[in-house]
Amino acid sequence: MKTDPNHRIFAMPVAKVYPAYQTKSEKKGRTRAELDQVLRWLTGHTEKSLQAALTKGLSFAEFFDKAPKLNPARDQVTGVICGVRIENIDVPLMREIRILGKLVDELAKGRPMEKVLRG
Repeated sequence: MKTDPNHRIFAMPVAKVYPAYQTKSEKKGRTRAELDQVLRWLTGHTEKSLQAALTKGLSFAEFFDKAPKLNPARDQVTGVICGVRIENIDVPLMREIRILGKLVDELAKGRPMEKVLRG
């Protein structure tokens, strides 16, 4: 799938979308701690560095660029998000954003944390 390499979401602060992720998760009985665990699993952040990234207002581009260590198991995240198959996304940053979205969806749908984190 062709994605505009200058898509507006790349410049959007992660902290602006985080409350939507949190609301989506909490509506289904999941906790903020579980959401943060998903974000840390994906990016390699610690609790402290994740909160610092959110507080600094890092854009999605900066958030993934400055991630301590992207989890190699993230390639196991497949499927459709927003009508697009993750495996077919050709812009790496958009793929990372969609993987995050897919993980949040799985968390919100009540999938066991072990499966969300590909354990």
